Amino acid sequence: MTGYLFLTIIAFSLAAFLTGRAAARRFAAEGRSGRPAAHSVPAYHGAFVAIWVGIPALILALLWRAAEGPVIDRLLARALPPEMTAGLSPAALDLLLTEIHHVAEGRILAPASPGVIEAAARLAAWSRIGDVAMFVVVLALMLLGAWFACARLTPRFRARTRVEGALSGLMILCSGLALATTLGIIVSLVHEAVAFFRLVPPGEFLFGLVWEPQIATRPGQIAAEGAFGAVPVFLGTLLISAIAMAFAVPVGLLSAVYLHEYASPRFRRVAKPMLEILAGVPTVVYGFFAILVVAPAIRTTGTMMGLATSPNSALAAGLVIGGMIIPFISSLADDALRAVPRDLRDGSLAMGATPAETMTRVLLPAALPGIAGGILLALSRAIGETMIVVMAAGLIATMTLNPLDSVTTVTVQIVTTLVGDTAFDNPKTLAAFALGLVLFLVTLALNTIGVAIVRRYRETYE
Repeated sequence: MTGYLFLTIIAFSLAAFLTGRAAARRFAAEGRSGRPAAHSVPAYHGAFVAIWVGIPALILALLWRAAEGPVIDRLLARALPPEMTAGLSPAALDLLLTEIHHVAEGRILAPASPGVIEAAARLAAWSRIGDVAMFVVVLALMLLGAWFACARLTPRFRARTRVEGALSGLMILCSGLALATTLGIIVSLVHEAVAFFRLVPPGEFLFGLVWEPQIATRPGQIAAEGAFGAVPVFLGTLLISAIAMAFAVPVGLLSAVYLHEYASPRFRRVAKPMLEILAGVPTVVYGFFAILVVAPAIRTTGTMMGLATSPNSALAAGLVIGGMIIPFISSLADDALRAVPRDLRDGSLAMGATPAETMTRVLLPAALPGIAGGILLALSRAIGETMIVVMAAGLIATMTLNPLDSVTTVTVQIVTTLVGDTAFDNPKTLAAFALGLVLFLVTLALNTIGVAIVRRYRETYE
């Protein structure tokens, strides 16, 4: 129903645009007959009517869809028999409602209890009523908006001013949504991390040397007590990211310098697109390459040299991640170098500097902000990579700095702790939010340091 509703909104908005534009063309025709000419071109009149038809209806549909689910779930929980909800915790009640939703949508294979089947039928009926009501209300709002907008159309109506004001408001709304999304992420991370730190002391999490979050998830299950010392996880993330950056930064910068200063135009036209193709390769393909080619090669080389090498190693994951982020550094560094005014390069060469001296003393300092931005973007990508680490480095949190050992990262542990049927208030699940909060703070610190470095060493020219 939601898809059909959005198609209806688009169709009504297009019809409203054509209606408003036709009315404005009549105003223009009347202006040629001696009456006052229209203030705005016909397209602005059509856009004004389309905005009044489409935007309020779209906002109402989104708000309705966002509020409908929680309202129906609350009503459904109240309508359940007392024997079904007696003694259930909020997490258990959520699981029961999820099961009812799956039965109502036909996505469950196991036989359900009669109470769940009856609740699923009630849920399906309420959902149909809500969809029909939403369609009727949104349709009425679109008709009301069309009537209001068409009534405002006159030859001297300032449609262009109203449309541009609406577009400015829409851009402000989009900016506000971006900020609200960021704040929502921060609030959710902090809220769940605080719940985790109520169960696990912050000192144990930040300075503990053992990471084994496998604890009992249900009564009667045999499992360890769990250890949440995150130092091995942070150390593995640091090790793999350092290996990746140590490989990617020199290769990326040197390739950008060569393509900008020394490569022929013909070679650049071929090499730059081929280099940027690496950025579009799925990470799972890099993971296959790491586990089938890079990891065996490292293991064979280590065995020949008499070194103990794990089948999955930090070196294999770091090298493949480094190859993956080379296009980010190379492309952004090349764009930053090309953005430097041509007069600076020509003036340096005219003063007798060699191309190498021009590059190191003029072009690179001038392009430092763009280069630093590319390196920071690549570092963030390296820290946040998951699939390659899972396939090439493993899942075991090992307290080591040996690149030939198996390690894990923060993002991998976030995924593994959230997989399964563990209750949401369990320390194992909440540990993912604590890891995410630390990762967010580290990334924020890196960006702050990068901005400070750019401001300190940036070259300014008049």
